[in-house]
Amino acid sequence: MHELSIAQNLIAIVSEQCLRNGFQEIESIRIRIGRASGIMPDALYFAFNAIKTDSIAKNASLNIEEIPVAGICRDCRNEFTAEEEYVLCCPSCKGSSFVITTGRELDIVDMEVS
Repeated sequence: MHELSIAQNLIAIVSEQCLRNGFQEIESIRIRIGRASGIMPDALYFAFNAIKTDSIAKNASLNIEEIPVAGICRDCRNEFTAEEEYVLCCPSCKGSSFVITTGRELDIVDMEVS
């Protein structure tokens, strides 16, 4: 379960930033996760809540925004968004030559501190 190491790193990164800027507690963290990133949001929530108890994020909520997979077909130039985690062909022309433009993200967007 790599979500545990992601949660550990997430808490370490935001805790360091929080303390560096003179704050003592993290109230919430907002992140973006791409649907094709391989990260399971439910598992990340579980891991985050399990390990946050001994940190300055002990009362923090984790808010996850899922980013859909999107791309551009090299054959027909169609820009598309897919509900699935993986794209095997262009939904318009069924071509297999495309570039994924979103869906692999793992970004810390912001946090609320006090």
